[in-house]
Amino acid sequence: MKKKKNKETEVSDKNRLKKETGIVGTVCNDKKCHIHGGLKTRGRIFEGKVTKKFKNRVVIELERMIYIRKYERYQRGKTKIHAHLPQCMENEVGVGDLIRIQECRPLSKMIHFAVIKKIKSAAQRQKSLGGR
Repeated sequence: MKKKKNKETEVSDKNRLKKETGIVGTVCNDKKCHIHGGLKTRGRIFEGKVTKKFKNRVVIELERMIYIRKYERYQRGKTKIHAHLPQCMENEVGVGDLIRIQECRPLSKMIHFAVIKKIKSAAQRQKSLGGR
């Protein structure tokens, strides 16, 4: 049997999320927003670099090491994940930024993740990499 949340706990949960993500003054009408809408995020969390940005989604590239048993060595691999970009974060996130995404219910054929927060901008990433 599911417990029903009262309105006071829902408001406090939203305030907590706003403080964590840093989005305080902006309000969006996006139903698929995890802060202002009804989208619940759960499951896996990834951090990756934004390679493409569209109107309501971003493409994130993750680098990972794949073990090849035949050669007993590791190979560097890349995975692309599509994530929903809420309206309230559209101005903050750009190509080259490092962002955090979290799993949610399937929003479309390709999108099963939502952008949670921006970690570093492209300029900050360049400084930390030593100007590469």
